[in-house]
Parts: sequence; structure tokens; C-alpha cells
Amino acid sequence: MRPLFHPPADDFTVEGILHALSDPVRVAIYARIVGSVCSHNCSNFLNVSEKTIPKSTLSQHFKALREAGLIRSERQGVEMHNTSRCSEVDKRFPGLIAAILNAHHAQARQKQREGAGKRKYAARSAKR
Repeated sequence: MRPLFHPPADDFTVEGILHALSDPVRVAIYARIVGSVCSHNCSNFLNVSEKTIPKSTLSQHFKALREAGLIRSERQGVEMHNTSRCSEVDKRFPGLIAAILNAHHAQARQKQREGAGKRKYAARSAKR
């Protein structure tokens, strides 16, 4: 098997990080990896943001995150385990990851509130 590419921290770019995290599925995956103390294998993310993600698409998402320098992936048998490189990114661009993840979490909370409001409205309309 080919070795996986992990860029050195000096090669991280803001553009690369923002591009990798511009996809809602990738930012959701990354937020879960950062929020965890242990590594995650790729199959933990077959369902992200209430969507089922095909394995082939999932591997492309992990590749984008890895090549931007956001995660480190290690093969362990037939599984790929992923950990965050958040501390390395934060040394190069202090506060960038925290700002992106805070914005992501705020947006997710807003969507949940909007979804709850829509469900209440639908329930009231159904009773009439």
C-alpha cells in the first residue's frame, strides 16, 4: 500500500484549511474528531448530519482533510484511524480552528432551533 500524505505544518495554508472545511459534511466530521480524545475509524462517519455517506465519498472527504493538514490518518489492519492535528494548526494559525468550529456549532444550534420551530408549526397545523 502507498503511504499516506501528511503535509508538514509549515505547508499548511489558510486557503487549504478553509477549502477543506467549506463542505458541510467535512466540517461535521472534523468537529467530531476534534471533540474526541481518541482516534476514530472512517466507518464511524457513515452517518453524518443525518445523511448516509457512501464509503467512497467518505474516503474523499478524509483525503481532503488529511491533505489540508487537519487530520492524521494511520492504517491499523484494514481500518484507517484518524486524529486531529488541531494543535499543529493552532501553532501556525492561532485561533483559526476555534473560530471555525465555534461558527459551525452556532450554525448547527440555529438549524436545530429552526427545525424544532418547523415541527411545532406542523404539529399545530395538523391539529386544526
